Amino acid sequence: MADMPVLADATIPELPNHYKGKVRENYDLPGDRRVIIATDRLSAFDRILTCIPYKGQILTQIARYWFDKTKDICPNHVIDYPDPNVVIGKRLDILPVEIVVRGYLAGTTSTSILTLYKAGQREMYGIALPDGLKPNQKLPEAIITPTSKAFDGGHDEPLTPDEIVSRGLLTAEQWSMLKDYALKLFARGQQIAAERGLILVDTKYEFGTDETGKIILADEIHTPDSSRYWIAESYPARFESGERPESFDKDFVRAWVNERCDPYKDDIPEIPAELIRETSAVYMKAFEAITGKAFDPATVDAPVLERVRKNLAPYFTR
Repeated sequence: MADMPVLADATIPELPNHYKGKVRENYDLPGDRRVIIATDRLSAFDRILTCIPYKGQILTQIARYWFDKTKDICPNHVIDYPDPNVVIGKRLDILPVEIVVRGYLAGTTSTSILTLYKAGQREMYGIALPDGLKPNQKLPEAIITPTSKAFDGGHDEPLTPDEIVSRGLLTAEQWSMLKDYALKLFARGQQIAAERGLILVDTKYEFGTDETGKIILADEIHTPDSSRYWIAESYPARFESGERPESFDKDFVRAWVNERCDPYKDDIPEIPAELIRETSAVYMKAFEAITGKAFDPATVDAPVLERVRKNLAPYFTR
């Protein structure tokens, strides 16, 4: 991938309190601020598979687009964007409930409503769904399917609103506010996506509290990694014929690896450069479709990490 710059590692010794996540690198600054650098690493099967050029920049900039479009609904953690791959955010105490809003009967994971519905369940997450729904059908109204947030690497577990409050995960007031924020954010997202010829199918939100207890939207919002988007024009015909809706399918690498080995046990075979390029192109296409803007790769002659370091120099500890 010599012709396409990647940010594989964002270790910057001059920044304090380094925490390395699977795809993002974090540094805690004085004054309750956090540097969040989105690398181009691609994580799946509990390991890093490869790097996708521009992935970190694209996800950061899509989230920026949506944070700007929704800041009148809910406060968010953003303080500044010193670099295309970087957000300076307010350091928060993340709430232990992950909020997923769903507008369609879709999904493939064990906790998705389509999986549970196919297994015969009609009551889930404290919600009753009617009989007779088809896969990928629009729900009568958007619903929230909360899960416990597994901070220790365990599996997320479906929750009902009563369980959230009775277990002390959130207060009744906090749950009411999160529900209100999430449904309004999702409605705004669906509205803007529709104007772009897209369907925002479902999405994940993460919230935290600041030092005063105020609830603030954290992490990312409405990116193709945290959300499912379908192409609106082809959806009706595909739904009627029982086909999978057209989407930004960027899981080429995951599928390619899964076909060739047991990715949880075996060594990962070398991933072809063409496959990596294809995945990068899908991320670029998603950026342009979602935001309506041309993608501007923030390229310079120097490696990406040098650009990031230069832009973060004002935050170096002295």
